[in-house]
Amino acid sequence: MKAVGYRQPLPVDDPNALLDVDLPEPAVAGRDLLVEVKAISVNPVDTKVRRGTAPPEGQIKVLGWDASGVVRAVGPEVSLFRPGDAVWYAGSIVRPGTNSELHTVDERIVGRKPASLDFARAAALPLTTITAWELLFDRLQVARDRTGRGETLLIVGAAGGVGSILTQLARQLTGITVIGTASRPETRKWVQDLGAHHVIDHSRPLVEQLQRLGIPQVSYVASLTQTDTHYAQLVEALAPQGRLALIDDPGPLDVTLLKRKSLSLHWELMFTRSLFTTADLIEQHRLLDEVAQMVEAGVIQTTVGEHFGRICAENLRKAHALIESGQAKGKIVLEGF
Repeated sequence: MKAVGYRQPLPVDDPNALLDVDLPEPAVAGRDLLVEVKAISVNPVDTKVRRGTAPPEGQIKVLGWDASGVVRAVGPEVSLFRPGDAVWYAGSIVRPGTNSELHTVDERIVGRKPASLDFARAAALPLTTITAWELLFDRLQVARDRTGRGETLLIVGAAGGVGSILTQLARQLTGITVIGTASRPETRKWVQDLGAHHVIDHSRPLVEQLQRLGIPQVSYVASLTQTDTHYAQLVEALAPQGRLALIDDPGPLDVTLLKRKSLSLHWELMFTRSLFTTADLIEQHRLLDEVAQMVEAGVIQTTVGEHFGRICAENLRKAHALIESGQAKGKIVLEGF
């Protein structure tokens, strides 16, 4: 089967950073689905792994987690899907990636693709949707109802992949006031169009901008990028007993700054459930199915920012380069081999 992978960590401008390769077709077992991959999207985790993780000597590492496609075969213990089903999912960080014509994945982290979306637009959503959902409801424990409690959520990096879906989920499923950050005119408009009540500029002092909005403190912070840069401001912006959740990889943080306000710190990694095969692993299947229904009802929209054409090494290198530039808006998708 065709696939895209690498043999050693290299800068994205090196032609060997990602390679077109042919690999054996994977076999299914247990609760695995064999999926014919139709489309993928690219996430910051793809670039981090490519830059920092070397495959075993003589082997090819295939990246990619987001995928949409069609089930070709099922393992003997599968009960949720059958061949021919259209699916979407975000894979596991400890298994081969989705940048391949065929891919195996545990059915418990797979959902049914929204019928209203084509494969490319569907592929933009799974990883960021799971991350945003778990961050909002499992880590920050925001109430899932539209009751107005006077609570506020600050999303740092609201125009990115996770921010784009988190803004929508918070606006559509909760009664919270959503404040997103974005620094360019086009990304500010993007965040506003996704439903944020307010948009402020993360390249300027955050607390001053919040105060100008009449918001002296916020109840929750979702820090999606450059947490170490903004950390002191986020602590200042949070109300006593507030909650701070992050997804990036900052340098050491001084957690003693949280003590005076009794703030809590939460990390979200959507791969945790599949990495440890947790007892609630199937929750990712359930939330993807629920979001699919929301997409079909027009409540949630896809977050595609760019379509980079077919799935090949050249186009994936371009996608990685854009993500590494920090200028990406929404998600980058690729479709077909």
